This record gives sequence, structure tokens and C-alpha cells, in this order.
Amino acid sequence: MSAIKVGGQERSDRGSKVGGQERSDRGIKVGGQERSDRGIKIAGAPISWGVCEVPGWGYQLDRARVLTEMRGAGLTATELGPDGFLPADTDELKAVLHENDLACVGGFVPVLLFEADHDPADDLAGPLDSLVAAGAGVVVLAASTGSDGYDSRPTLDDDQWATLFANLDRLAAIAADRGLLAVLHPHVGTVVETKDDVDRVLAGSSIPLCLDTGHLLIGGTDPLELAKAVPGRIKHTHLKDVDATLAAKVQSGELTYTEAVKAGMYTPLGSGDVDIAGIVSVLRDNGFNGWFVLEQDTILDGEPTDDGPVRDVLASVAHLKAVAG
Repeated sequence: MSAIKVGGQERSDRGSKVGGQERSDRGIKVGGQERSDRGIKIAGAPISWGVCEVPGWGYQLDRARVLTEMRGAGLTATELGPDGFLPADTDELKAVLHENDLACVGGFVPVLLFEADHDPADDLAGPLDSLVAAGAGVVVLAASTGSDGYDSRPTLDDDQWATLFANLDRLAAIAADRGLLAVLHPHVGTVVETKDDVDRVLAGSSIPLCLDTGHLLIGGTDPLELAKAVPGRIKHTHLKDVDATLAAKVQSGELTYTEAVKAGMYTPLGSGDVDIAGIVSVLRDNGFNGWFVLEQDTILDGEPTDDGPVRDVLASVAHLKAVAG
């Protein structure tokens, strides 16, 4: 029996289990669909249509339009989006995904991790039920401040950091028991935002990372350099492009994060200042076999009368396919 090298690891040509899913020479089955080993796995996210968990985050498009346009853009998978976007009832959730011919790859879950008297496992229980029912593989954790929005954040003391690290590893174990991989998403306006924060997590916890190319850049971490430094810790990716001029205004305090998003800080892939091609290349060269989730956070004033957000999604899909070869 011959073997094939994948990401520097040998696997039998009869197939093997990857993330709980059966894999063969022909590809990997995700959400009932087979994907070639030669290609990359591209998913969408409702935030690219302005659908967000933050109260007051602009006009919220309805689910039918978002999912129809997502599938029409050639995307075959999505993250769950915020509470209420997709049904909480697991049977209804599976039906909606099936009706739209979309697989679910994961979901973004902000959780309070640094308070000693708060158990974040309670906050994770409902999302885990939904993700398991939807056949997802990843739960994307963000270290919430405990307040709505992403325009301010506290500074943690050493005890609070220790609590956060312990909770991250505990939640990762809880997720693993349900068949899911937990990753941490460094995110502007959370307690893990800056390069120092990211370095502390890498040293103090074993949890893998979601490489969000936009939030890392805005927070002061070069996402390409992080991908080069710790490729083994990166198990999920949110690909964003960023207008560095607007990002600098967030860093300086001239604009809040929300104001900068509204001003167009996030751009279609290939039109901003993030080295998308370099990041994709480094990850793939180091055996990354996770999802590239396209995200372009946006804030809408109302129902679009033109193509709306899908126009930028189509541009990003085209760019990623071009750089991935």
C-alpha cells in the first residue's frame, strides 16, 4: 500500500480521518461535498453582508438574501453568524443549510474568559449544540470584554491573564469532547488584540489560533510574519484586506473601530494593504488544510438598491482563487 505526503505527513492512499471527517485521495468530504486536495477550502461569513452581533451595527440584511447571494457567489460553506441569524433549533438549522446547499464550517463565539467568578462553559453550550448539529469542525472563540461592541477594552492583570489561559484550555477540551476544534481569534476591542496579547496567548495557552488577517494588522501584528513564525498554531483563517491608512487612525485613537469600518477600512481582497498572496502561500507551504473564510466587515445604512455587498464578495473570491492558483 502506497502513501502520499500531505502537509509533510504521510497518509495512506486508502484514506484517513481528518478532523473527524473521512479523507481519500480524491478529496475531503465536508457537508456532504467532496473537495479536491489540490484546491483550497473557501467559505463565506454573514459579516461580509453587514450581519453582526453588535447592537446597532447598521442595517441587518435578512437571512434569505445573504444565503442566496453567498451560494450565488460560488461559496459552498459558511460560518454561522450571530445569534438569531440562523435558527437556534438544530433541526431548523440543518434544514436551512440544506435548502441553501451550504455546509457549516464553524462559528464565531465571544466569551468572557478573564473573570474568576464567571464560567464561560455556560456561554459556549448553546453554540456548541448548533455547531455539532450543523456538522461544523471549528468553534472560533473571541476573548470578550464583557461589554457590547469593539471600541474599548480593559487591561488585564496577571491573575486575570492566568484565568483567561486556564479557561481557554478548558474550553478547548470541552469543544474537543464534542468533536470540534476550538481556536482563539485575536480581535480588535477584545482582551486579545495587540501583538503583546497574542504573544502572551502563544506562551500561556496551547489553544490554536484563527489567523484573522485584518484584526491582527489593526491590532499591531503582521499576519504574514505570524504565519511564518507559528504555522503549526494556525488552524483556521479569516481572510480580510485592510486600508492601512484607516487602520492607523484606529491605532492612534483618531477613529473608533466602528467608525473606521463604516468608513470602509475593510476592502475586497487584493485591493488593500494586507499581503493576501504571501499569507496564503506560507500557510499552504506549511501544510495548512483549514478553511479560508472570506470576511469583509461592513456596516449598511439600509437595504441596498444595487448589487450591495455581494459585489465585493465576488471580487474577493476571484482574487483568492487567482492567488491560490
